[in-house]
Amino acid sequence: MRKNYNQLSIEGKIYQSTLEIRTVQNTGSANYGKEYITGTIDVATSPELDNIITVHYTYVTTLTKNGSVNRAYAGLKQIIDSGKTVTTDGWDEATTVRIQTNYAVNDFYPQGQEELVTSPKNEGGFVTIVSNEKSLHPVGDINRNKFTLDVILNNVTEVVPEEGESYAKIEGIAFDYKNAILPITLVARNKAAIEYFVGLDISKNNPVYTKVWGKIINTFVTTEKTVESAFGEATVDTVQRRVREYVITGANPIPYEMGSEDTITVEEFKKAQQDREVYLAEVKRKSEEYWASQSAGGNFSEAAPAKAAVPKGGFNF
Repeated sequence: MRKNYNQLSIEGKIYQSTLEIRTVQNTGSANYGKEYITGTIDVATSPELDNIITVHYTYVTTLTKNGSVNRAYAGLKQIIDSGKTVTTDGWDEATTVRIQTNYAVNDFYPQGQEELVTSPKNEGGFVTIVSNEKSLHPVGDINRNKFTLDVILNNVTEVVPEEGESYAKIEGIAFDYKNAILPITLVARNKAAIEYFVGLDISKNNPVYTKVWGKIINTFVTTEKTVESAFGEATVDTVQRRVREYVITGANPIPYEMGSEDTITVEEFKKAQQDREVYLAEVKRKSEEYWASQSAGGNFSEAAPAKAAVPKGGFNF
C-alpha cells in the first residue's frame, strides 16, 4: 500500500491549554516512573475567536524510540513553562504557534452501550512557537487551518436543511501513518464541489480513492429551549455544542486507480479492514473491563479507554 497523505496544519494563538507533565504509574510497565506530557492545546485562528481548533496530545515522552531528544516534548514543555493564552492574557499577549498534526479518531463504547462511538480528533505533532506573528499565513488563509488527506469515499448524501444552504455529507476512510483505517466524514459546501461529489455516483460498490484538501472549522452553536412552568414564568435553557467540520475545498482532478499495486490492492484493503476489526474488539474488551471496574469501585491508573472517468473500485465496504 502506498503511503497515504494525512497532514493538518494549524496556525494561530493558544486560546487555552490543558497540557501537563505526568509520570507513568503502572508498576508493570517498562516505562514506570518516566515523564510524559498529555493534554490539549486549543488554537484560535483569528482574533474574532470564531474558529478554535483542539489538538490532542496523549503520550509525548522526553526521548524518541531511538533514544534521541524528542523535539515534540521540548516544544510542549515550553508551552507549559512559559506559554500564554487568550483566555488569561488576551489575544495580543497570547503565544503564537504553528502545529503540524494529523487526523485521528477516538473509538470507545459508552457505559452500558453496545454501539461503538467514533469521534474525530487532531492528534499529536510538532509545535513551533512563532516569535513574529507576521510569519504566519494571513487570517482567513486556508493554510491557517488546512487538512490534506488521501481518502477512500464510499457514500455521498446531499443534505437540504430547513434553514441554511444545502451541502454534501461525504463519508469514507482516511489512513494514519501506519495505514490503519480511520473513519471520516467530510463536508462540501461550495456548489461546484457538491455537484462534483454527487456526480461521482459514489457507493460501497463504487468507492473513489482520491486526495482532498480543505479547511478545519470548529464552531460553537448555541440553542435555546423554553421550559414551561406550572406556575410563574417559563425558563430558558441554553445549550452550547461544538460543531467540528472538515470542509473540502479541492480534490485531485483524477482519482487514484483502485486495486493497483501502486495504490492499494484488494488484499491490502481487506487486511486493513480485518486489522480494524481486531482493534475494535480490543477496544470493546478494555471498555467493558474499565466500566466493570468503575461499577465495582475500582480505579485504573491509565486513561479509559474529476472530469475524467472515475475508475471502478471493486471493493465492498
